[in-house]
Amino acid sequence: MTMLDPGRERTERPTADSLDAYRSALLGYCYRMLGSAADAVQETMVRAWRGLDRYEGRAPLEAWLYRIATNVCLNHLRGRRRRALPMDVSEAATATASLGAGHADRWIEPIADGLVTEPSADPGEVAADRETIRLAFVAALQLLPPRQRAVLILRDVLRWKAEEVAALLDVSVVSVKSSLQRARARMAADPPRPPAPADRALLDRYLDAFGRFDIDALVRLLREDATLSMPPYDLWLQGRDEIRAFLLGRGAECAGSLLTPIEANGTLGFTQHRRTGPGGALEPFAVTVVEAANGLVTSIHAFLDPATVERFAPRFSRCADRSRV
Repeated sequence: MTMLDPGRERTERPTADSLDAYRSALLGYCYRMLGSAADAVQETMVRAWRGLDRYEGRAPLEAWLYRIATNVCLNHLRGRRRRALPMDVSEAATATASLGAGHADRWIEPIADGLVTEPSADPGEVAADRETIRLAFVAALQLLPPRQRAVLILRDVLRWKAEEVAALLDVSVVSVKSSLQRARARMAADPPRPPAPADRALLDRYLDAFGRFDIDALVRLLREDATLSMPPYDLWLQGRDEIRAFLLGRGAECAGSLLTPIEANGTLGFTQHRRTGPGGALEPFAVTVVEAANGLVTSIHAFLDPATVERFAPRFSRCADRSRV
């Protein structure tokens, strides 16, 4: 994304529709900044709407909105613990270990690809956008100081010019270039984990095995060192044997779930609606993001949160009696 032509921006009075046209791009920006975005984007839009009378067109509308979004994000980050993935902050546990405390505001949240990518955009741009919402990349961003993070996203992800970033942040171009250099060095020193997105054939085999609750077949799809995490809980597992033991133990309650494929965080996954009991109703349970390498699943991120499920699949928030789609 590059800045829009400022001349065109200044000839039109912003409207609710013109503000809303930026919602998807702002959602992607705030998500990369925070690891969670819905509240920040809504606050940005409310501030922008309330400030329309003060907008005089001296800067492009895009720059004005990103300035608001950046300030909102920096305020959200002030004094708060960074969001992360469970494997970034603790050691792997055993299948029989306690789930630990639930920390809803501690972990990076999943996001639907369709919310932050434009279907009509160039395929190369769409692919680049998806790479920069991968869970490992977003987790790596959270290690940067907030303003460095903003500079890196604006320059390397959104492809703004250094002069545009300097104007947005009220700093010098030299400062922007220095921040970008430090941010790039930090990201290079601790690069995101490299697993590729899962392909649809692999996901279909995974869903088939999970839908039949054939754990042996499911485990054969996992790489030997595959991981399973379950935010908002601390516990995460590594290795086929531990994941198998967990699924046959506490995870057995997932048998008979409704599984719906989704595209999330630059890869594939599914929403899960779990039965409340034998023959019981299906209730929203988890959003799972699957990563892979060389035809095997490397990471299973199961976000156990009904509200997150409803954001991905609102029409299934109260499901009919179905076992799998």
